[in-house]
Formats: sequence, C-alpha cells, structure tokens
Amino acid sequence: MNVRLVDIAHARSGDKGDTANVGVIALRPEWYPVIARELTVERVTRHFAGMITGGVVRYELPNLGALNFLLHGALDGGGTLSLKTDAQGKVFSTAMLRMVLDLPASEVASLSLPASGS
Repeated sequence: MNVRLVDIAHARSGDKGDTANVGVIALRPEWYPVIARELTVERVTRHFAGMITGGVVRYELPNLGALNFLLHGALDGGGTLSLKTDAQGKVFSTAMLRMVLDLPASEVASLSLPASGS
C-alpha cells in the first residue's frame, strides 16, 4: 500500500554553504522504524537525482524519532553564489515529504499508518 511520507512525518531543512540539511521526524514513535528502514541513503539519493550533485549522508537520531540528511552539492555553491530560486535549501524538506512509501498492507494496518491507496 502507498503511504505518503508527509502523512507520517514532518521535516525541516536548512543549509550551510553548498549543503542542504533535511531532518525527518516521525509523527508517532511507532512509525520511526518504518521511516528509518525506508529512507536509506540510496533512496534519498535517487529521490533528489538531478537536484543535487554530491553525496548524501544520513544520521540516525532514534531517541528523537528522527533522521537527518546532508545533501551535498544541493545549492549550486550556496546562498551568496547561486542563481537558484532557493539557494538556502528551505524547500528540500517539502521535496523530501513528497516521497511515497510502498508498504505491506499488514504493516499499514498493524501500525495504523494512513494509506493513500495501493
């Protein structure tokens, strides 16, 4: 079943130089393991393909029910150098939350995850 990340997490983003920072926080503690399992470095890299030129680094904060990602090469040089519309990285959290997770129906039911279809 499809579960939209925006329905099970919230996110914040910012920047430092040419790197965007995206924190993803589970809305419920029991949903953190799903987020931690599904938001791999590889998946986030694919999700931002064409938007970033560098690598992705993931940090786990299980005591906060959160993950933090550094997206290198995301800001075309950073706020003072870039001609991008969002040279400060504020929209990367919204872009991350557009991700859709394909989860087993049994897991969706057992965790009371809000499904958006199958």
